[in-house]
Amino acid sequence: MAKRVLVTGAGGFIGGFIVAEALRRGYETWAAVRATTSRQFLQDERIKFIELDYSDGEALRRQVEDATAQMGGRWDYVVHNLGATKCVNFLDFNRVNYEYMRTLVDALRQADAVPDAFLLMSSLSVMGVGDEKGYAPFTAKMIPMPDTRYGVSKLKAETYLQTLQGFPYIIFRATGVYGPHERDYYMMMRCIKAGFDFSVGFRKQLLTFIYVKDLACAVFDALESGATRRKTYLVAESHSYTQREFRHIVAAALHKRWVLPVCCPLWMLYVVSAVAGFIGKLTLKPSTLNSDKYKIMKQRNWACDTSDAERDFGFAPQYDLERGVAEAVAWYKQAGWL
Repeated sequence: MAKRVLVTGAGGFIGGFIVAEALRRGYETWAAVRATTSRQFLQDERIKFIELDYSDGEALRRQVEDATAQMGGRWDYVVHNLGATKCVNFLDFNRVNYEYMRTLVDALRQADAVPDAFLLMSSLSVMGVGDEKGYAPFTAKMIPMPDTRYGVSKLKAETYLQTLQGFPYIIFRATGVYGPHERDYYMMMRCIKAGFDFSVGFRKQLLTFIYVKDLACAVFDALESGATRRKTYLVAESHSYTQREFRHIVAAALHKRWVLPVCCPLWMLYVVSAVAGFIGKLTLKPSTLNSDKYKIMKQRNWACDTSDAERDFGFAPQYDLERGVAEAVAWYKQAGWL
């Protein structure tokens, strides 16, 4: 009998690839969505959809009980990929990234439906600012000190799981995720195609990436490994890149011979981000540039030590940045985005 997995945030960029990987591995795959969620990349007829109300704990408990009764058992694994990366204020980050997860976990416990493993998709942003002198990489054993509202909300979710005695959690602190369907790195690629590459700050910056298909594979490799319970992992390609290297790789994939690098001083980015964030609050619409984004772009060192993941569940990304960008660019072109 096939194992069952529930994927929350299934309609998002990463969620769609996690669902696809679950189907590829033969799981009975449940995709948690909202009524308004786009199902553009969730077209496989094998997907079982479920709408969950994370804002109402009692309603969510009943939904979990109804689903387990329909299945004749619980989900073997739950991948909690639901999250918000852009919000007007901390209350919204807290509600989506922390309270919704807590409500789901409580509902699973109350409905006697705790899975064999619950994987939380967190973020490297929980770590805060790293070593910007010697550029030593982050490790999973370092004490998180987030300096963004997003990072704080993710750390609250992590901490809640850690307080539950015996709860079989796995936490992924993923670095920048890119690939087909993604829109933030896509905007950078569009700029490079237009002949410009915008960077910020004049000091050395190390960037890390993880291709979305490698991340989806890592999710199930970790779930299927018994060595991963109640542990936290950094997830990234082992190599770090400079902005110049990123520009050259993207330009090569786009067959772009000439790209003008434009470096924005940090003070200018701060002013633009502050103004954009203020407008976002007035209009109640999250802005791409805001105080959180400023701190993330300002950070000089995103290098990661992934040795724990390599040891515990054989983490070994198959895509370096050159291969991943080439595949992403090919998809963007085929889809008419580039």
